[in-house]
Amino acid sequence: MNKYAGGILIVTVMFIGAFALFSGSGSQAKNASLGAEGAVKVVLHKSPTCGCCKVYGSYLKRLGYDVEVHDTNDLAGVKSKLGVPGELESCHTMEVGEYAVEGHVPEEAIEKLLAEQPEIKGIGMAGMPSGSPGMPGQKTESFVVYEITAEGTQGDVFVTL
Repeated sequence: MNKYAGGILIVTVMFIGAFALFSGSGSQAKNASLGAEGAVKVVLHKSPTCGCCKVYGSYLKRLGYDVEVHDTNDLAGVKSKLGVPGELESCHTMEVGEYAVEGHVPEEAIEKLLAEQPEIKGIGMAGMPSGSPGMPGQKTESFVVYEITAEGTQGDVFVTL
Protein backbone atom coordinates (compact mmCIF):
# COMPACT_ATOMS: atom_id res chain seq x y z
CA MET A 1 0.00 0.00 0.00
CA ASN A 2 1.46 3.37 -0.94
CA LYS A 3 1.66 6.34 1.43
CA TYR A 4 -1.29 8.12 -0.26
CA ALA A 5 -3.63 5.11 -0.04
CA GLY A 6 -2.61 4.52 3.56
CA GLY A 7 -3.47 8.12 4.43
CA ILE A 8 -6.89 7.84 2.81
CA LEU A 9 -7.55 4.62 4.70
CA ILE A 10 -6.64 6.28 8.01
CA VAL A 11 -8.86 9.31 7.30
CA THR A 12 -11.74 7.05 6.25
CA VAL A 13 -11.46 4.91 9.39
CA MET A 14 -11.29 8.05 11.56
CA PHE A 15 -14.36 9.53 9.84
CA ILE A 16 -16.39 6.34 10.22
CA GLY A 17 -15.35 6.08 13.87
CA ALA A 18 -16.28 9.71 14.56
CA PHE A 19 -19.56 9.27 12.71
CA ALA A 20 -20.43 6.20 14.78
CA LEU A 21 -19.44 7.96 18.01
CA PHE A 22 -21.49 11.09 17.38
CA SER A 23 -24.51 9.62 15.63
CA GLY A 24 -25.80 7.41 18.44
CA SER A 25 -27.87 4.27 18.01
CA GLY A 26 -30.54 4.33 15.36
CA SER A 27 -29.78 7.86 14.19
CA GLN A 28 -27.63 6.67 11.29
CA ALA A 29 -30.74 5.15 9.77
CA LYS A 30 -32.61 8.44 10.18
CA ASN A 31 -30.24 10.72 8.33
CA ALA A 32 -27.63 8.73 6.44
CA SER A 33 -27.98 5.41 4.75
CA LEU A 34 -24.95 3.22 4.42
CA GLY A 35 -23.83 2.01 1.04
CA ALA A 36 -20.94 -0.14 -0.10
CA GLU A 37 -18.75 -1.41 2.74
CA GLY A 38 -20.56 0.71 5.35
CA ALA A 39 -19.71 4.05 3.73
CA VAL A 40 -22.16 6.95 3.96
CA LYS A 41 -24.27 6.98 0.79
CA VAL A 42 -24.48 10.22 -1.18
CA VAL A 43 -26.70 10.79 -4.23
CA LEU A 44 -25.14 13.49 -6.41
CA HIS A 45 -27.49 15.17 -8.92
CA LYS A 46 -25.60 16.97 -11.69
CA SER A 47 -25.72 18.02 -15.31
CA PRO A 48 -24.38 15.32 -17.65
CA THR A 49 -21.74 17.74 -18.98
CA CYS A 50 -20.47 19.32 -15.74
CA GLY A 51 -16.82 18.49 -15.13
CA CYS A 52 -16.44 20.16 -11.72
CA CYS A 53 -19.36 18.13 -10.36
CA LYS A 54 -17.61 14.96 -11.50
CA VAL A 55 -14.42 16.09 -9.71
CA TYR A 56 -16.46 16.84 -6.56
CA GLY A 57 -17.94 13.32 -6.64
CA SER A 58 -14.42 11.88 -6.97
CA TYR A 59 -13.34 14.00 -3.97
CA LEU A 60 -16.09 12.43 -1.83
CA LYS A 61 -15.26 8.93 -3.09
CA ARG A 62 -11.60 9.41 -2.12
CA LEU A 63 -12.79 10.33 1.37
CA GLY A 64 -14.75 7.09 1.66
CA TYR A 65 -18.29 8.08 0.72
CA ASP A 66 -20.43 5.79 -1.44
CA VAL A 67 -21.31 8.24 -4.24
CA GLU A 68 -24.16 7.49 -6.63
CA VAL A 69 -24.22 9.96 -9.53
CA HIS A 70 -27.49 10.92 -11.22
CA ASP A 71 -27.04 12.91 -14.42
CA THR A 72 -30.09 15.06 -15.10
CA ASN A 73 -31.20 17.86 -17.36
CA ASP A 74 -33.68 19.02 -14.69
CA LEU A 75 -31.51 20.25 -11.82
CA ALA A 76 -34.05 23.00 -11.12
CA GLY A 77 -36.66 20.32 -10.44
CA VAL A 78 -34.30 18.43 -8.11
CA LYS A 79 -33.45 21.62 -6.21
CA SER A 80 -37.13 22.50 -5.91
CA LYS A 81 -38.06 19.01 -4.69
CA LEU A 82 -35.31 19.09 -2.05
CA GLY A 83 -36.12 22.66 -0.93
CA VAL A 84 -32.88 24.37 -1.96
CA PRO A 85 -33.37 28.16 -1.86
CA GLY A 86 -32.31 30.16 -4.91
CA GLU A 87 -29.71 32.20 -3.02
CA LEU A 88 -27.77 29.01 -2.16
CA GLU A 89 -27.88 27.36 -5.58
CA SER A 90 -24.75 25.94 -7.13
CA CYS A 91 -24.05 23.53 -9.98
CA HIS A 92 -25.00 20.29 -8.20
CA THR A 93 -27.25 19.06 -5.43
CA MET A 94 -26.79 16.04 -3.18
CA GLU A 95 -28.93 13.91 -0.95
CA VAL A 96 -27.23 12.62 2.18
CA GLY A 97 -29.87 10.68 4.07
CA GLU A 98 -32.75 13.09 4.70
CA TYR A 99 -30.54 16.14 4.11
CA ALA A 100 -29.93 18.22 0.99
CA VAL A 101 -26.36 19.39 0.46
CA GLU A 102 -25.98 22.10 -2.17
CA GLY A 103 -22.78 22.94 -3.98
CA HIS A 104 -19.06 22.47 -3.45
CA VAL A 105 -19.42 22.00 0.31
CA PRO A 106 -16.22 20.82 2.02
CA GLU A 107 -16.48 17.37 3.58
CA GLU A 108 -15.92 18.81 7.07
CA ALA A 109 -19.31 20.50 6.86
CA ILE A 110 -21.01 17.26 5.77
CA GLU A 111 -19.32 15.41 8.64
CA LYS A 112 -20.58 18.09 11.08
CA LEU A 113 -24.10 17.81 9.62
CA LEU A 114 -24.16 14.03 10.10
CA ALA A 115 -22.65 14.19 13.57
CA GLU A 116 -24.97 16.91 14.92
CA GLN A 117 -28.13 16.02 12.97
CA PRO A 118 -29.80 19.43 13.34
CA GLU A 119 -33.48 19.86 12.55
CA ILE A 120 -32.91 21.58 9.22
CA LYS A 121 -33.51 20.60 5.60
CA GLY A 122 -29.82 20.72 4.72
CA ILE A 123 -26.79 22.89 4.07
CA GLY A 124 -25.47 24.80 1.10
CA MET A 125 -22.64 26.93 -0.20
CA ALA A 126 -23.66 29.19 -3.07
CA GLY A 127 -21.79 29.50 -6.31
CA MET A 128 -18.58 27.77 -7.21
CA PRO A 129 -15.88 29.31 -4.99
CA SER A 130 -12.29 29.09 -6.19
CA GLY A 131 -10.33 26.41 -4.37
CA SER A 132 -13.42 24.66 -2.99
CA PRO A 133 -13.62 20.88 -3.45
CA GLY A 134 -13.99 20.18 -7.17
CA MET A 135 -13.06 23.71 -8.22
CA PRO A 136 -9.70 24.83 -9.57
CA GLY A 137 -7.67 27.71 -8.21
CA GLN A 138 -6.58 28.85 -4.81
CA LYS A 139 -8.90 29.42 -1.87
CA THR A 140 -9.28 33.20 -1.69
CA GLU A 141 -11.75 33.54 1.18
CA SER A 142 -13.44 31.54 3.89
CA PHE A 143 -16.04 29.03 2.76
CA VAL A 144 -19.34 29.97 4.40
CA VAL A 145 -21.86 27.12 4.52
CA TYR A 146 -25.44 28.07 5.41
CA GLU A 147 -28.33 26.12 6.83
CA ILE A 148 -31.31 25.34 4.62
CA THR A 149 -34.24 25.78 6.97
CA ALA A 150 -37.16 23.39 7.27
CA GLU A 151 -39.15 25.97 5.27
CA GLY A 152 -36.61 25.86 2.42
CA THR A 153 -35.02 29.27 3.01
CA GLN A 154 -31.43 30.30 3.68
CA GLY A 155 -30.85 30.12 7.40
CA ASP A 156 -27.98 30.96 9.71
CA VAL A 157 -24.35 30.22 9.04
CA PHE A 158 -23.85 26.50 9.67
CA VAL A 159 -20.05 26.57 9.57
CA THR A 160 -17.24 28.74 8.21
CA LEU A 161 -14.18 26.89 6.95
